[in-house]
Amino acid sequence: MAYNKPRDFTTKMIDAGQSKVFMSSKNTLIKSYMAGAILALAAVFAITISITTGSALLGASFFPIGFILLYLMGFDLLTGVFVLIPLALMDGRKGVSLNSLSKNWSLVFLGNLLGSLTIAIVISFIFTYGYQTDPGIVGNKIALIGEARTIGYSEYGIAGWITIFLRGMLCGWMVSIGIVGSVIATSAVGKITVMWMPIMLFFFMGFEHSIVNMFLFPFSMIMGGNFTISDYLLWNEIPTILGNLAGGLVFTALTLYSTYDKDEKEA
Repeated sequence: MAYNKPRDFTTKMIDAGQSKVFMSSKNTLIKSYMAGAILALAAVFAITISITTGSALLGASFFPIGFILLYLMGFDLLTGVFVLIPLALMDGRKGVSLNSLSKNWSLVFLGNLLGSLTIAIVISFIFTYGYQTDPGIVGNKIALIGEARTIGYSEYGIAGWITIFLRGMLCGWMVSIGIVGSVIATSAVGKITVMWMPIMLFFFMGFEHSIVNMFLFPFSMIMGGNFTISDYLLWNEIPTILGNLAGGLVFTALTLYSTYDKDEKEA
């Protein structure tokens, strides 16, 4: 498998980060909306496989399909721009500033959220035939997952909050490696292979991904999950986003830039 060396793929990631801030608001929203929707569908797919087959590993093995599809199509996840734009900012690229970074992150967050919510509503409608029947084993299971990953954490207080943050951090690290995989290989098969591995790992290990949760928890509430929006935000989404940011930024962006870009450029 042909691949780019670290110095080369880091430069490609910096170039990609710079290009994100010059994308129009309309295109940013559309691309992030589609990314949120595709990842939500992949989550439903993987959870359905896990529940119907009884194999969590099998479900995790198929979840990366969504991640791979959205990156091959050039769509944007918040966890992706958490890595790419900071790289361009650290490199001092023209037009990349804290303001442009904040604008892009806000638009991508909104687009991912709207795409995830759309799929949550559509799938909940399908599972219940227009909210007239029981959602079945998959819908009921997801409702329980939502409770366990909000109320379940809150029972442990600050230790629970830190646990979510750390799971989000490890997820952000694995997702950012998946993003590296999208530029490290030079062929479609190579990109798919490298992206597949870290994404399967994070899903199987139960790490917290902010965009997946934008679908999972609203869907769980629709299915009758016994928790509130404030429970979801405080005991999942907020620490997960912060963890995703920390994982991608510290373990991947700063590591790559300081080791393979900045030092070699100065040398």
